[in-house]
Amino acid sequence: MRSGESPTLGDPHDRDTGPSEARYQPSEREWSEPEERDPALEAEVLEALKTVRDPELPVNLVDLGLIYNLIVRKDGLVRIEMTLTAPTCPVAGSLPAQVQNVVSLVPGVGVVLMNLVWEPPWTQARMSADAMLELGLL
Repeated sequence: MRSGESPTLGDPHDRDTGPSEARYQPSEREWSEPEERDPALEAEVLEALKTVRDPELPVNLVDLGLIYNLIVRKDGLVRIEMTLTAPTCPVAGSLPAQVQNVVSLVPGVGVVLMNLVWEPPWTQARMSADAMLELGLL
């Protein structure tokens, strides 16, 4: 792409445009339509999310309970709501981008929309039994 040119918006395969800030974002109703969801692709995205580990705790984000909501649609749109262990987490600026990148590499995924949330606050009660065992809490 030449300097000054704009990428074509809406092309989920154009990796040069970076995060999907200017792309189409479905309404809440569109996200919640069950027939639009893709359970098989969702399982692949979940496995990809399990490869991302919290740098301070040696456990993946899924087992830590940091992924609050995951919606994967048949058209490849993915929406992730996640939190961090604390608002002052030193990776607050980089971990969501890392999650977005890992998920965008899953075949079949087009656009990944990230939403970092702080409510409800994360607590250890959100951790899976595997995470608690890995951290010596069980």
